[in-house]
Amino acid sequence: MEIFLCFSLFHFAGISDVSQVPSVLMAVKGSSAQLNCTHKKDFTFNQMYWYRQRPGQTMTLIVFTSTASSKHDYGDSDPNKFPVIKTVPESGSLTVNNVKSDDSAIYFCSVSKHTVQ
Repeated sequence: MEIFLCFSLFHFAGISDVSQVPSVLMAVKGSSAQLNCTHKKDFTFNQMYWYRQRPGQTMTLIVFTSTASSKHDYGDSDPNKFPVIKTVPESGSLTVNNVKSDDSAIYFCSVSKHTVQ
C-alpha cells in the first residue's frame, strides 16, 4: 500500500521576492522529496534558512546554509534526513529523505544577507 504525504511550501503571493516550488508536493512513504527555493534579491543575500511547521506546532529551524561556507548548520536536525544544496546565492534546495508520516508539514525557506556589526 502506498501512502502519500503532503509537503506544503509557504509563499506570500505578490509581496515576497522569495519563491518556493512546487507549492504542494505529494510523496510516497519511504521516498525522497525535494523542495526548491529561489529569490530575486541581489547576490549579497547568500544565506538561506529552512523551517518546518507541523500541524498544531510552532515552526522549527531545520538547517541554515550559506554560499560563504560549505558547512551547513543543522542544529538538532539530521543532515542525512535533510540534505541541502546551496551553491549560488539566488537558490537552494532541501531534500527530505525516507519520507514518513510525521514529515507532513508546511516547509518555509527564508533568505538573508550577512552583515558585520
